[in-house]
Amino acid sequence: MDTRTTGPLLELNKAVPSFEESGLPPVPFSMKLMPGDCMVVEARSTSRATMFADMCCGLVPLEDGGVKFMGLDWAALHDREMNALRGRIGRMTRRPSWPEFLNTHFAITLQQLHHTTRPLDEIVAEAARLGELFGLPGLPVLRPSMLSDADLLRAGCVRAFLGRPRLLLLEDPLEGSPVDLQNPFLSAITEARDRGAGVIWLVRNNAIWQGYRQGITSMWRLADDGLVEIRTA
Repeated sequence: MDTRTTGPLLELNKAVPSFEESGLPPVPFSMKLMPGDCMVVEARSTSRATMFADMCCGLVPLEDGGVKFMGLDWAALHDREMNALRGRIGRMTRRPSWPEFLNTHFAITLQQLHHTTRPLDEIVAEAARLGELFGLPGLPVLRPSMLSDADLLRAGCVRAFLGRPRLLLLEDPLEGSPVDLQNPFLSAITEARDRGAGVIWLVRNNAIWQGYRQGITSMWRLADDGLVEIRTA
């Protein structure tokens, strides 16, 4: 797939989401995320945060405007191309996303198995390494309902960072998380950015990201009138 290597990694160009499909305000959304950027988006509503992340992934119908990822307009792509691009996105979402009929290790690796052609043993080895980074003894194999909330949160971090994604859409995992998750999470963000990934960190509480303040490149608020940039200093 021919993808842009320069310019914005993600671009919302006066994108007007369908209110009926998303619940987002039907107003133009515009912003650019460059490779290596870390953008904080304050969103008091978790459902709106999730739908905003969906819009960035080309999953929300638009009334007008466009959304481009890696230089490609989601609306102009076929299923195979969209699947390939979504294999380059890591997400943490507050939407229920752990199917009980799958053991946790399979749910973690499913995105990479579905959207990429990587060998299974390579994916599993990377997932196990990430599991240890985030405080798990390895790759959890129990069903999600048998894991503690803290371990399920750690598993969500593994799933998001698996596959060296180009774009990370992270609905804040640090709110109410174990204290020892913060340093691995921030280290993983920094490592991803160093290799050119862009990060959108969706938060409800501005106090959450203060420990990473020097690494934040821009701040926005998801409000009733759309996406509003917050000026700093």
